[in-house]
Amino acid sequence: MRRHSPPQTKPTSRLGSAIVETAFVLPILMGVTFGVVEFGRALMVSNLITNAAREGARLGIVPGITSAEVEAEVIDQVERTVGANITTDDVDVIVSAYPGNPDPGDETANAITRDLVDVEVRVAYDDVGYFFRYLAGITLRGQAAMRHE
Repeated sequence: MRRHSPPQTKPTSRLGSAIVETAFVLPILMGVTFGVVEFGRALMVSNLITNAAREGARLGIVPGITSAEVEAEVIDQVERTVGANITTDDVDVIVSAYPGNPDPGDETANAITRDLVDVEVRVAYDDVGYFFRYLAGITLRGQAAMRHE
């Protein structure tokens, strides 16, 4: 007994449906990809400005260093590592007196042993973001505090 094979049919083209599926999926895929890049950039910049604040606090605890010198060092560090231009308005150096110590008046040069030197740095994400600016209007902040030597 001989078996009959089914009649041969031409394969149907799926080109049209592939183009439609790509048109639906590609914008979502690109949005997610750019979002990951933007959030990664924000985390990187946040770590860099925290490091700049740490370097500023480390400098601020050294006897004889002024708050202006700390601000200049922090600004220089941010410009070198992040590539953003910030001003002294974006850097706060606060010196808190240790209980029993006289008030240093937010000047690191007036601080004495155990006074707390707190450095805060702010960078607008608009100045450092890449593509679509998902985080437009957000201010990234880094902070570090150390006790004066």
